[in-house]
Amino acid sequence: MRSSVHDIRLRLLSLLVRAFLIVLVLSFLFFIGITGYYLTASTSPVPMPFASTLEGFYIANGSWEGVEAVFEASPAFDEMNPILLDAERRIILDRRPDAPSEDSSAPTAGTHYEFQHRDVVLDLKVNDEQIGYLVITTFSISVRLGFARAILLPVGIISIVLVMFLAIVALLLMRRYVNPLADVIYAARSVADGKLDTRISTQGPQDLRSLSESFNEMATSLERSDRERRDMLADIAHELRTPLSVIRGRLEGIVDGVYPKTDAPVSTALEQTYLLERLVDDLRLLTLAESRQLHFESKPVDLGNLAEHVTDLFQAEAREKNISLAMNRPAEKVTVTADAQRVEQVVANLVGNALRYVPEGGRVWIEITADETAVNLSVNDNGKGVPEADLPFIFDRFWRKDKSRSRVSGGTGLGLAIAKQLIEAQSGKISARNLPDGGLQVLIELKK
Repeated sequence: MRSSVHDIRLRLLSLLVRAFLIVLVLSFLFFIGITGYYLTASTSPVPMPFASTLEGFYIANGSWEGVEAVFEASPAFDEMNPILLDAERRIILDRRPDAPSEDSSAPTAGTHYEFQHRDVVLDLKVNDEQIGYLVITTFSISVRLGFARAILLPVGIISIVLVMFLAIVALLLMRRYVNPLADVIYAARSVADGKLDTRISTQGPQDLRSLSESFNEMATSLERSDRERRDMLADIAHELRTPLSVIRGRLEGIVDGVYPKTDAPVSTALEQTYLLERLVDDLRLLTLAESRQLHFESKPVDLGNLAEHVTDLFQAEAREKNISLAMNRPAEKVTVTADAQRVEQVVANLVGNALRYVPEGGRVWIEITADETAVNLSVNDNGKGVPEADLPFIFDRFWRKDKSRSRVSGGTGLGLAIAKQLIEAQSGKISARNLPDGGLQVLIELKK
C-alpha cells in the first residue's frame, strides 16, 4: 500500500505523540505510586513540615519542655493522633483521644513506647543526633486527602506544563525531523516504483540534510545507470542489426538464386560475421573490465619501448593514408608497473582511432613525459578535434565522432570505453582535450 507524503507525515507525527504520551502517563503513574506508597506505608517516613517545626523548637529551647504549645498552635496535629517520644522512645506528649491525661491515675508521660505496625514514625534529628520521634498513629480520611491533594496538585500542574511543552516540542520536531524524514520515505518509495527522477529538498538538521543529499546522489546515479543500460541495449541492438541484415540478405540471395554461388557474396557475409565477433569480444572485454573481473599481470614495463612497438605496427597504415606517425620519448628509460599487454592494447586503440579520423596528409604523434611519481603518455593528432560539448562523453559506450560512419569504417564505438576501463583498473587516469592548434589529445597517466 502506497501512501502520500501527507499520510507518512501524519503517521510519523502520531508515532512521536504516542511516545510522548506514554512517557507522560508513565511519569504520572510513577508519581501516583510513590505518593500512595508513602501514604499507606506503616514505617516509611513522610516528609512533613511538622518534623521541622519540632526540630526547630528543640534547637531553640534545648529540650522538649513546653512543646505542648507547638501542638496547640497546629490543630491539624490532633487529626493524626500524634505521640512525641524522646531519643529513648519515652513518651513526652501523647495526643491520642483515648490517651490517659496527666491528671489520671495512669499517666503515659515518661513510659516507654513500642512502635505499632500501622504507626508512621518520623525521626527528629539535630546535627545528625537523634533527639526524638514523632509517631502518627492514625490517618483520617481528611488527612489522607489533604496529603494526596498537597502532593498530586503539583504533579498535576507539572503534567499540564509538560503536555504544553511536549506539544511545542512535537511541533518543532515535526518541522525539523518529521517532515524531512517523511519526504525521504516517500521519495524512496517513488524510486522503488521506478520513478528515478524523484528528488527531495535538503532541509532539517545536518544529518538529515546529508541523508537527503546522499539520496539525491543515489537517485541520480540510478537514473544515469538506467539510462546508460537502456542506451546500451539500444546501441547493441542497432550494432547487431546491420551485420545480421547483411548476412541474412546475402544468404537468402544465394538460396533464392539472386546471387551466384561464388566467393563474393559469401565473403561479404563472412566479413559481417567477423564484425559481429569483434563486437561481441569488445562487449565481453568491456563488461569484464567494468566489473573488475579482468586479470592483470602487473610488472615493470618500459613505456617507451612499448609505444615504439605500437608505432612500428601502424607505420604501414599511416604511409598508406599519407599520415605522418612519430613518437617523442625521453632519453632515459621510462618504466611503469602495469600489464604490458593491456597498456599496449590501449595505446594501439588510441593510435588506430587517430589514424581513422585524421585526414590525408595529417600528423599523429606520441609523446611521453615523466615526473617523480607518474608517467604521462599522450596520443595527439592535428585533425578536427571533438566538439567541446562532446568531450565529456567520448569514453562512453558506442560514442563515435562521426555518427554517419558505418561500423566498418568507424569501428565498434567501444574502443575508448575499453581504454578507460583498462587504464583505471590499473590505478591510472585517462582524459581527453582539444589542442590549441586543432586536433585531439588523449592523455594517459600511469604511476611508476
